[in-house]
Amino acid sequence: MVPGQGVLRIDLSAIVANWRDLVARHGAPCAGVVKADGYGLGAATVAGALRDAGCDTFFVAHLTEGLALRQALGAGPAIIVLNGFPPGADGEAGLWPVLNGLSDVEAHAAAGRAAGVARPAVLHLDTGMARLGLDAGEQARLAEERGRLDGLGLRYVMTHLACADEPGHALNARQAARFGLAAARIAPGVKRSFANSSGLFLGPDYASALARPGCALYGINPTPGEPNPMRQVVTLEVPVLQIRTIAAGDTVGYGASWAAKEPRRVATVAAGYADGYLRSLSGRSLALLRGRAVPLIGRVSMDLTTFDVTDVPEARVGDSMMLIGGPGNTPDDIAARCGTIGYEVLTSLGARYARLHSGGA
Repeated sequence: MVPGQGVLRIDLSAIVANWRDLVARHGAPCAGVVKADGYGLGAATVAGALRDAGCDTFFVAHLTEGLALRQALGAGPAIIVLNGFPPGADGEAGLWPVLNGLSDVEAHAAAGRAAGVARPAVLHLDTGMARLGLDAGEQARLAEERGRLDGLGLRYVMTHLACADEPGHALNARQAARFGLAAARIAPGVKRSFANSSGLFLGPDYASALARPGCALYGINPTPGEPNPMRQVVTLEVPVLQIRTIAAGDTVGYGASWAAKEPRRVATVAAGYADGYLRSLSGRSLALLRGRAVPLIGRVSMDLTTFDVTDVPEARVGDSMMLIGGPGNTPDDIAARCGTIGYEVLTSLGARYARLHSGGA
């Protein structure tokens, strides 16, 4: 590691254990969603650990992610690209596109017919997100003209839950009903992929041939408002660069947004919003130093953040301060302080940290 560099530790054993717990809960296979570089934790390494544990299907968002993952994993695992890609754009990588509209269906089906080989793909039906996927009109046309699928070897038909983290939301049941009906009309006999992380906790009506957990693998709580059933995966430690004592009335950081009411000791650490430690945490977060909570004071700046370490008199320059991890300081805890979600906390983590992976299958 480079002196002064923060260290992001990723527990692969916890990721694998989370995946196994989700498979057991589902009672059927679960893929590994490793888009956005494995939620910022290293897609190739995370997917390698999951593959070694028995996971044989992975989802990414972009073609570039899929190509990189194929190079890392080699032949074998199925790699599915959620945003899709034009026919042949994956070269010889053998990726499976998600077909998100009739134009995608027609393009890949035509390529399959021209080659005389059914092209593997996943068909996405929109049942309530109004984002990607065939809308209700396209679904009706495809149900009436299923010959449009000639040239395709559909591996799954999928949909995506909009409100799975709200178990009582009426849209969950509506989506389940819409999906069941549309899938039966359009692709009878094709395996289905339904639940995301939170959907795995909605009950048997949301089970399918393949679930697609993402955030839960990485320790984010899939059941907001309830105890987190997942193991924690990450800790982030950054070095203390300087400690100084300031007098009553002195201010700290840009905008002089924090002023000392009495003499305080202030530690400056080597991380800021350029490293994904969100600026919106300014004045409303904490870290752990020598096992004790210390409050963030002043504004998070690009490369530096300041904490009040008065109550840790033994603190010294060079100590490691834990920005993520430990009691009350999980990614979900941090997200709650600044009005976001744990997903953003993880995927924002910057490239300047040394990423250290440990454990595995």
